[in-house]
Amino acid sequence: MATNPGILSEWPWKRLGSFKYLVLAPWVVHGCHLAATKGWRELDLGYVAILPSMLLRALHDQVWITVSRLYNARGKRQIVDRGIEFDQVDRERNWDDQIILSAILLLLGAVYLPGGQNLPWWRTDGAVLLVLLHAGPVEFLYYWFHRALHHHFLYTRYHSHHHASIVTEPITSVIHPFAELLAYQLLFSVPMITCALTGTASILTFEMYVIYIDFMNNMGHCNFELVPNRLFKWIPPLKYLMYTPSFHSLHHTQFRTNYSLFMPFYDYLYNTMDKSTDKLHEKSLESKEKEVDVVHLTHLTSLQSIYHIRTGFAQYASKPYTSMWQLRIMWPVSWLSMVLTWAYGSWFTVERNSMKKLRMQSWAIPRYSFHYGLKKEKEAINDLIEKAISEAGKKGAKVVSLGLLNQAHGLNASGELYLQKYPKMGVRLVDGTSLAAAVVIHAIPRGTNQVILAGRISKVARSVAAALCKKNVKVIMTNKQEYHLLKPCIPENEADNLVLSTTSTAEVWLIGEGLDAPEQSRAPQGTKFIPYSQFPPKMARKDCCTYAMTPAMGVPESMQNVHSCENWLPRKVMSAWRVAGIVHALEGWSEDECGDTVLGLEKVWSAAIMHGFRPVAQV
Repeated sequence: MATNPGILSEWPWKRLGSFKYLVLAPWVVHGCHLAATKGWRELDLGYVAILPSMLLRALHDQVWITVSRLYNARGKRQIVDRGIEFDQVDRERNWDDQIILSAILLLLGAVYLPGGQNLPWWRTDGAVLLVLLHAGPVEFLYYWFHRALHHHFLYTRYHSHHHASIVTEPITSVIHPFAELLAYQLLFSVPMITCALTGTASILTFEMYVIYIDFMNNMGHCNFELVPNRLFKWIPPLKYLMYTPSFHSLHHTQFRTNYSLFMPFYDYLYNTMDKSTDKLHEKSLESKEKEVDVVHLTHLTSLQSIYHIRTGFAQYASKPYTSMWQLRIMWPVSWLSMVLTWAYGSWFTVERNSMKKLRMQSWAIPRYSFHYGLKKEKEAINDLIEKAISEAGKKGAKVVSLGLLNQAHGLNASGELYLQKYPKMGVRLVDGTSLAAAVVIHAIPRGTNQVILAGRISKVARSVAAALCKKNVKVIMTNKQEYHLLKPCIPENEADNLVLSTTSTAEVWLIGEGLDAPEQSRAPQGTKFIPYSQFPPKMARKDCCTYAMTPAMGVPESMQNVHSCENWLPRKVMSAWRVAGIVHALEGWSEDECGDTVLGLEKVWSAAIMHGFRPVAQV
């Protein structure tokens, strides 16, 4: 909210939460009633088209969000080189409120405004009139209204809410208190009302005008420059008629310049044009992709996970991943997204962070979890990973973190084949085993003298078992085959601490993938289940048992641009495999951690704590 919220700051349907679209129900019912009684041919097309056009606007805004976040994740043509945080995502989560308000105003106009009914598809005279009214009265009145909003009285009560976002995203453009946005909507309706009253209105003219406002709003707040400088050289007067993202970005960083809506003419006229506008425009266009120190390789999991990555749905990505019925009914779009990402055939950047002087990026391999179980896909996946590692090296990366890709699916012997193929590769490969194992061990309550190790045995499980046996903690296994696979990994003088037994009273279970509900049901009440796997286990026990988080650590305050959740993990928590790559680069270690190599568990844990990473219990 604003610094000192004024009257009508809160949106009328705020308390409805996700049910706010019910305010449009009367019009939906009315439209269906008209269709049933009069027939489709007798309907007012302008009236009926309003709600579908709102869906088109929402899709248009989402495309801008995705494109903007892709550009900013790469750092290409970025204007303000700073990150955003969760508080901004939360503040901007209701960006669709303005679409609902627009729909209500348009529906009221279509019903009660003289000349607003039975509009033709197109009228040229109405389109010309609308353009002139926008360029004249609308732009002029907006300019002075905007300047008034920067007066202390109105700024603290209304406009400060919008300016809380220094680094803007496309949807920042519509984040205002209710009263302020209502004033904007009424101002933008002046050309449309005039066209209706003069009998020159048309459906396409109104639709194009609304899309124009959305397009320019999104472009002005996208934080990457896309308007070529040559455009203004070819058409010099255009610089007075069309602003650029860098033009409006200066308004958010300087506050007292560049007040115009979409046409900078009035800033030139009243001498409020920021003198650095042209220079920033040229500089932003020249901005190249940022170099990177650490690359974290990941992949999509379920079909719905495409919406949870940072470039998907902003508010959804800002919370731990859960399956939602709203997304399940979008399965055709989800399948299409899967086909498109598969056909794309290359990794893509989904996130960019910084910590101290370290620059980090997360790259997604365009494959879903089920792809990794298909034999015919393994060669293609290996090729994608190899190309990503090679590209990371070209971009100056010191470390590539590949825990999720290699440990969970057994590809390329956890990176060892890459080292064999490229022995002089300058990039360090880190699968994160040591830190993941250390996190599991430190999650075990003090004083514990025996644990159950159950589930598919991974490299992390072997490291955990070896470390616990060394500490004289009994590691009890119930699966004979897994026991015989793990036994040779334990030194002889500690092997007695690895026990095969089908009965145990241990109240700490270390669990991996493949542990089903019947096996979990054998645990006594009060058991603490601690996963050592990348993916969270199915929580079969609903009694007094507790389930710890998959190996992860809280990020330090110095970590910037953290505004999305990593899969199912809470806010500002990263998987241990990802943290391991960051710590590796911060420490400047020269060895790889992949294949059978495991770094010292306490060495890596101590380094992570020293750099500000925290156990999840302290987050």
